[in-house]
Amino acid sequence: MDTSVNNVVAQSRVLEQFQTAQQAQMQVFKEALDTQQQQVTALVESASAEPQLAQDGSLGTRLNTYA
Repeated sequence: MDTSVNNVVAQSRVLEQFQTAQQAQMQVFKEALDTQQQQVTALVESASAEPQLAQDGSLGTRLNTYA
């Protein structure tokens, strides 16, 4: 009976270590997703901004030629 109790305790410790490692991996994964979200948001915002017309010169002052 002593052996079975020791086995249960050992398995419990293994599961606890696994859960701790899994939580750490999930935290890293969430941080990576947050970083990607920020990058995509910045990219979308920069792509949707309309470029300004030229302020001087003979080209690009009335029509956005980049469109």
